[in-house]
Formats: sequence, C-alpha cells, structure tokens
Amino acid sequence: MGADERNSTIHPPAAEVVVVMVPFVGHGHLNQLLHLSRIISSYKIPVHFATTTTHIRQVRSRFHDFSSHSAASNFIHSHGFPTPPFSSPPPNPSNRFPTHLQPAIDSSLHLRRPVTELIRSLSSTTKRVAVVHDSLMLYVVQDVKSIPNAVTYIFNPVSAFDTFWGAWERRSRPFPVDPGMLKRLPSDDGCFSPEFIDFLNLQIIAQDGSHVGELYDSSRAIEGEYLEYLEREEINGKKKFWAIGPLINHVDKSTFKVSHNRHKCLQWLDMMPPSSVVYVSFGTTTTFTDEQITELAIGLERSQQRFIWVARAADKGDVFGEEAKMVDLPEGFEERVEGRGLVVREWAPQMEILGHVATGAFMTHCGWNSCTESISRGVPMATWPMHSDQPRNAFLITDVLRIGLVVNDWEHRDELVKSEVVEDVVRRLMDSKEGEEVRKRAAELADKVQKSVEESGESRKEIDSFISHITRQYQ
Repeated sequence: MGADERNSTIHPPAAEVVVVMVPFVGHGHLNQLLHLSRIISSYKIPVHFATTTTHIRQVRSRFHDFSSHSAASNFIHSHGFPTPPFSSPPPNPSNRFPTHLQPAIDSSLHLRRPVTELIRSLSSTTKRVAVVHDSLMLYVVQDVKSIPNAVTYIFNPVSAFDTFWGAWERRSRPFPVDPGMLKRLPSDDGCFSPEFIDFLNLQIIAQDGSHVGELYDSSRAIEGEYLEYLEREEINGKKKFWAIGPLINHVDKSTFKVSHNRHKCLQWLDMMPPSSVVYVSFGTTTTFTDEQITELAIGLERSQQRFIWVARAADKGDVFGEEAKMVDLPEGFEERVEGRGLVVREWAPQMEILGHVATGAFMTHCGWNSCTESISRGVPMATWPMHSDQPRNAFLITDVLRIGLVVNDWEHRDELVKSEVVEDVVRRLMDSKEGEEVRKRAAELADKVQKSVEESGESRKEIDSFISHITRQYQ
C-alpha cells in the first residue's frame, strides 16, 4: 500500500487477531491511543496505528520510543495516509476553542477510504480485525461493518463524568440523578465552535450502533459512580464495557524518557525542595491574550512560590509549518524570578515533571490527559478550563474529587483572570491548611489509582478482560 508508512521493525509471525487503532488527530487523543497500542502490543498482539501522514510524523517527533526496537514496539506498525493540503490560520486568543485547528480536524475525514482499505487488507490475512477508534472518528470507520471479520470498539478519550452528562441529556434523562449536582454542573455553552459542532454532527450521523463495546480511559477508583451510570442499559444498551485507565499508569515508566540527557527543567527541579514547585501548563491548544499572559506572570511572581511555566505557543494545524509566535512576557520578568521560577518555551516532559518529587501542584486547562497524569502522580490542581470537556473535568476535580482549587470558573470564562486571583490560588494551594487537605486527598486518590493498575487491580482486570474478548476462540 503506497500510503503505508510501517515503522522499520522486525514483524512478528502472522497473528490470529490484529488491532487497528484509529485516533483523532488532536495531540492528546493521539497520545492516549499510542499508550493503548503499547499496552495491547505487550500481549504480543500486532497493532496497526493509522492516521494522517502529518500526525504520524507528529507522534514520532514527540514520542521518541514510537519507533524504538523494544519487544513490544516490534508489534506496532504505523500507517500514515496523505490528505489534501490545507492552510491553517494562526491561533486566535479571542477564541477559547482552537478554531485554528479546524482545517487539520477536517482533513481527518479523508481517512475514511484508506483506513477501510487497510482494514480490508488485514482482514484477508487474519481471522479477526479489532478496530479501536476514537469516538470522534465514527465517520472514518463507518464502512468497517461491511467487512465480515472486522469488529469495532469505541474509545472514549474524555472523563466518564463528562461523557455521562452528555449521554444522559441525549437520551432524555432516562433516570434520576442528584439534583444538587445537576444544578451546579457547568453548562456546555461556549465549549465548542460552530464548525466543530458540524464535525461532531457528522460523527453522530455515522453512529449506527454496530460497535461491539466501549472503552474508557478512566478508572473506577477515580469516577466509579459515573462509570456505573454509563454501564446502565438505559445509556449503554447491552454493549460490552471496559474502564481500562488511566492508560498512562499501565505504561512502563521507562517509555517516558525523552532523551538520553535529562531536560533542563528536570535538572532545575532536582535542586528544589520536595513538593515546593507549581507546574504551569495549558496544553497544546490554548492561546492567551497578551493582557492575560501579563496577569498570569504578575500573579506567579507575587505569589512568592517556586514555579515552572511552559509558556509555549499553541500547536498550529501543521506543527511542522512556520515557527509559532513566541509568548511575550512582561519586561524583566524572567530576571526577577530567576532561581525561583523557570520559563520553558519548548516542548516539556510533562509526565516526568508531574512525577518529580519537587512538584507540588499543577495549574492546568484540565484536558483529560493532564487530569489523569496529575491524579496518577498525586499532584493537586489549580483549574483553568478553556473549552470542550475541560469545564466539566475541572468541576470533577474541584467539586467531586476535591483535589484542586478553582482559578477560573466557567461561568466567568470571558473575564480577565487578574493577577490577584492567580496569586491567591497558588498561595492557598501551596501554603495553607486548605491546600494541605487538598494535597492529602490527591495523594490518597493516587494510591487507589496505582493499586487499580497493579496485578489483580480493577483496571488491570479490565485490560485483561478486553484482551480476552478480542482474542476469544483464538488463544
């Protein structure tokens, strides 16, 4: 297949079952299904990771073990398919939703034919093809049902909490829930752009219920109540159901090594006292106005707390295009905070930062990857949601799990977050009795989550159950 970009590994013998991963093209979504690919390949099951040529290249540039020659990676094959060229506008800080990524998002629709052809080709040489696809790729995989020995599984990349409320509303509120929770729940107004809603509607139209089951990157230790709601027949019908996360906790820690030389921010953290540093990062899609950046900088400076701030520009539609505009910080800021604060303007190893003993809190946009990474490391959060599922993830963190404090409430999303608010939240989280209690709950939850992925833990059992399901009759 001309568009096939298999990585140069030794291919294992022909298998009775192969898995095809079809991720959405957002960085966090690629990240999750790459982790799942590693996990499944550790069972010596071949995995075929299929996305656009551009996004295969992006994965390889940011996850340096993707093409490594470990035993598990010998079972992972990458397929990059070309899509028509597109141009993306620069990130626009006046839009909370990253509308500049819409051309790249729309390009994924062109994967429908090549992905189907890949699956059909694999189906001719194996007894079963298990297709695991992001919930935002229903349009792309809609023709798979015509392949007799191929079955599909929906992968849900966001929290069970957020997924449940959306599903419950779409099904006309089929059973009662806590009215107090419902009253306090953030609305989804302003979470998406009109263009992205059109993209979502294409996925809904393509949904025909032919999938065998659903997987969640979550744990019953984190949000068991909402996973149970999602399992109910009124929501899930009689589909199979697996809560297999957090995926990050199943992956061998050695895979987080970004290079042979430790990143400069990790060397800086080595010199800091335990739990003394606030890690500040807003993901790959967020763009602040200059005024908001100034307020954030002043707040961090005045808090008198140690911090690492990843102040890089948001990803563009093509991360390999022209260099993004650098974030402008207040004049003299970096000099004034030298020794106490570190500004990072390039890609940073988030999992290693969160796992470092010196890291004591995480100011975050509340993307689900960032939430689960922080939860898994027992790091409390300062929540500042921007779009999509993030407002409800933030509510889950602060109001349900109570392992974080609010920086910006969704109801006031269009207001400038003043430096006084940033200063206050950072100080409370790092240096107050309230902060101590939040940190204690975060540590306790991390311990439960870690136990869930260990041998005989709930999440580990659900991974094993999924593997047994896709390999049934062929073991």
